[in-house]
Amino acid sequence: MKAMILAAGRGERLRPLTDHTPKPLVKAGKKRLIEYLIENLVAAGVDEIVINYAHLGEQFPVALGTGERYGCRITYSPENEGSLETAGGIAQALPLLGDEPFIVVNGDIWTDYDFSNLAKYSLQQNCDCHLVMVNNPKHNADGDFALAENGCVMLSGNKKFTFSGMGLYHPRLFKHLPVERKALKPIFEKVIQDNRMTGELYKGQWSDIGTLERLTALEKELS
Repeated sequence: MKAMILAAGRGERLRPLTDHTPKPLVKAGKKRLIEYLIENLVAAGVDEIVINYAHLGEQFPVALGTGERYGCRITYSPENEGSLETAGGIAQALPLLGDEPFIVVNGDIWTDYDFSNLAKYSLQQNCDCHLVMVNNPKHNADGDFALAENGCVMLSGNKKFTFSGMGLYHPRLFKHLPVERKALKPIFEKVIQDNRMTGELYKGQWSDIGTLERLTALEKELS
């Protein structure tokens, strides 16, 4: 199983920290945000990790190396300073990710989610991706997508949940995309309309470390 950590974002809301440090390399407690993710992925049996970067990207290989110290192999997918957005970044990295389903994780989240759930998950033939959803945080109170009883993800429903930034994707989802700036949301919407997406609700610890306030809250939790 391979995984990709999306780490090319600018992190405007975490300034001034991100003026000199890429957001996933910001420390929370004794480790960098991205290190928690790497260690959790390795614990789940993932031994090959691709990391894309743009803003201050030269810091990633210096900080993380080849992955040997974490028990995995890390390869990098550099992007221009402007970033290719999420879908564009995955499309560029596709040759590094292979022909089998792979895990994708946002590099600016913290969670105790067990990634072995995704590593062992088998996408059905008519399914392109499986998303991990969480209960809505205050900053996304309306949620993103609904979950049907059969596990299918829907655009609307009585109760919407928030996309956690974690999922399992089949490479065919990105195979024909040009390498250009492109977000994931329009792709998700098309896949949902075609009934080719499933999801699960995770009720454990999860936080999108998008602001200084949330970073401070996480540091208090980890202390």
